[in-house]
Amino acid sequence: MVDECAGVVDWRTTGLWMPEGETSDDVLASSGASLFDGTFTWPVMVLRRTALERNVATMAAYCARHGLAFAPHGKTTMAPVLFDAQLAAGAWGITVATANQLLAARRMGVRRILVANELLDTGVLTWLARELDTDPDLEVLFYVDSVQGIAAAGSAYAAAGGVRPLSVLVEVGHDGGRTGVRTVAGAVDLARRVTETSGVRLAGAAGYEGGLTSVEEARSFLETLREATSQMPFDTGTRPIVSAGGSAYFDVVVDVLTHGWPGPRPEVVLRSGAYVSHDDGVYRTKTPFNRVPDEGGLDAALEVWAQVTSTPEPGLAIVGLGKREAPYDEGLAVPRGVRRAGSTVVEPAPEGLVLARINDHHGYLDVPADMEPLIPGDLVSFGISHPCTAFDRWRVIAVLEDDDTVSGIVRTYF
Repeated sequence: MVDECAGVVDWRTTGLWMPEGETSDDVLASSGASLFDGTFTWPVMVLRRTALERNVATMAAYCARHGLAFAPHGKTTMAPVLFDAQLAAGAWGITVATANQLLAARRMGVRRILVANELLDTGVLTWLARELDTDPDLEVLFYVDSVQGIAAAGSAYAAAGGVRPLSVLVEVGHDGGRTGVRTVAGAVDLARRVTETSGVRLAGAAGYEGGLTSVEEARSFLETLREATSQMPFDTGTRPIVSAGGSAYFDVVVDVLTHGWPGPRPEVVLRSGAYVSHDDGVYRTKTPFNRVPDEGGLDAALEVWAQVTSTPEPGLAIVGLGKREAPYDEGLAVPRGVRRAGSTVVEPAPEGLVLARINDHHGYLDVPADMEPLIPGDLVSFGISHPCTAFDRWRVIAVLEDDDTVSGIVRTYF
């Protein structure tokens, strides 16, 4: 794994202990350093290479098996090393959410980028029109769900003196959701307006089902997306794109969007992103592989290690892990193991050991009465819940082998 943006690690690198001097990412990755040899301090978030690579391979195989193009959502990690791994495994492109993420992906060398959002800023759209004309191998698609979005794209194309049109996907939404046209008729009408706008090309349609609360709701919405797409006025001879897929219902995307089309099937582009690291919380319970276990499985690749700093009363241990170190928007971190002070063995965390609440840098562990008490200096490993708000807390993440030695560095660019 290579990150051309890689730099140096030194005292500014959270989780590493380097009071003096500096070293490069490559030197650290090849140094044989271990998580427990003093190179690191606590808390620190790490990635397990074996789980990471297994997850990338599992989703690549799943998409290939079902004839899906895969554009994993890069906002999960914003890490060029991981983008490279996903693309090398066969990903069709990378999805992003914002203009800045589009720029970052472009600078990272991604050749096909899907922006799962509407672009309205004149400066951004004009830049994009010029980039497309400068680089014939670059492909960028973005959403429109309003006449204002179409007009902004057309105006930017004209201002840039563009040659290649800006490619858009009409976004279809659902009641109570975030963005997207709410009706089939509205989506089809917006698609027609795209075809009437100079410099803007109708490339397909897209939607997001991940915020829905059941398989049945996701299925109904995706059927609406299929219906709307099938009625849009695409140019004869072109194969449109239809894109969907968070990390909770990609099996339903397969069931609905790879079947039932009145004519030739569009290119189905899946956008699931959280799979790359998976987690021990929200996606452990929501992953579609729970419904289709024969299709594969994912492993939690992220860990946050924290030290017990205080045991002020029976049944309570304070660890140095809080809101600054681990996500909490979709549940708190989950204890996975305990490494006692002076020991080299990691014991599995008992079921009753629970992170009950957190402050900025402190976590409150409920310790079961039948567990050997924790003492200050003990280490606890935690799995996280919701990787999309974990990676952005750490600019440098060490990749570890199964024996806890460092074999790589992942940098994030949020």
